[in-house]
Amino acid sequence: MLTRGAFIPFVVAGDPSLADTERFVDALAEEDADVVELGVPFSDAIADGPVIQAASERAATHVTLTDVLALAARIKSRHPRLGLVLFTYLNPVFRLGFRRFAAAARAHGVDAALVVDLPPEEADEHREAMAEAGVKTVFLASPTTSPARLRRIAEASTGFVYYVSRAGVTGERAALSSTLAAEVARLREVTDKPIAVGFGISTPEQAAEVARFADGVVVGSAFVRAIAEGGDAVGRIREMVRSLAGFKRP
Repeated sequence: MLTRGAFIPFVVAGDPSLADTERFVDALAEEDADVVELGVPFSDAIADGPVIQAASERAATHVTLTDVLALAARIKSRHPRLGLVLFTYLNPVFRLGFRRFAAAARAHGVDAALVVDLPPEEADEHREAMAEAGVKTVFLASPTTSPARLRRIAEASTGFVYYVSRAGVTGERAALSSTLAAEVARLREVTDKPIAVGFGISTPEQAAEVARFADGVVVGSAFVRAIAEGGDAVGRIREMVRSLAGFKRP
């Protein structure tokens, strides 16, 4: 589901409303985003920095996993070529049930899911349900992941491996790690699956640098912050995609 040079923006579904998120994703798709990560609001978003945490807390007051699945179906009906990844936490998935979640994801046009706080060592039921439904799995790897565990994460990921560019939570950073390219190369030694890199990418220069050695470039907090500023968020989103995804143009 991921080809080299993919641009992957992230938005929190329902911030400030589901209707607004739908307009935002329409703009992302129209401006040539390849995949969109739909963040399922969760009140204890431990992997996220303050910008995404605040957005998730706002949206969690009125948006459920079922709402996000319905949103995905509406988006997919208009943009069938757009890849959709649910970025969620285990609690909402567990409450719905692994098989019900996987079946609903498939029925609503979701291509893959990343359950942030579900490690592959404890994900057998989730992985089996997703495989049966034909929905891809995505797992996280990071600079602190051992070589043996990198192999396990890569094996469990059927969509792509999401490589966290640095230790810590999401959020914009002034510079990328100087060892990031080498770290991704280390991951490639144990898998031929696509690798997307995220966490901390917020400028066109950073996106272009990551695109040189990764299959996908994920930008999250910058978009979530632009949306939180209000006003013409759709216009800002369009301009951001044109700038951040400049690496896709010759």
